[in-house]
Amino acid sequence: MKTARQNVILQIISEHDIETQGQLIEALAEKGIASTQATLSRDIKDLQLVKELGENGKYHYVVNGKTKNTDHELRLRKIFRESVTAYSVAQNIVVIKTLPGLASAACSTLDAMHIDNLVGTLAGDDTAFLAMKDNQSASNFCHEIEKMF
Repeated sequence: MKTARQNVILQIISEHDIETQGQLIEALAEKGIASTQATLSRDIKDLQLVKELGENGKYHYVVNGKTKNTDHELRLRKIFRESVTAYSVAQNIVVIKTLPGLASAACSTLDAMHIDNLVGTLAGDDTAFLAMKDNQSASNFCHEIEKMF
């Protein structure tokens, strides 16, 4: 439940400018997820969310771009261990199958992690496409996924 909630939080902040914890609690409730302020505070800390000044002059939550590699690896492992059901490589494209509704959150997290050789992601409901720089990069990423399982 915690990982699913955190994935939804990542999805929400990637799609909307969330300025306060109250707005985030409301956005979670709209998605059918009840949360307390204390739980949300722990999630914000776990996900290393920070407030960043937006173009509109207001602060909103974003994923901290200054995460260490160990944090990067831990978060990636957590996401894949708890939401990915299958993966495959097709030349420079990695196809990832997730539990229903979690592909977008997984892609959002991957994009925020600034993974070397990841050109971009595209998510549906339970399927994500990761465009890697080349075939070898895609193959290497699949080997990383393999180690996580």
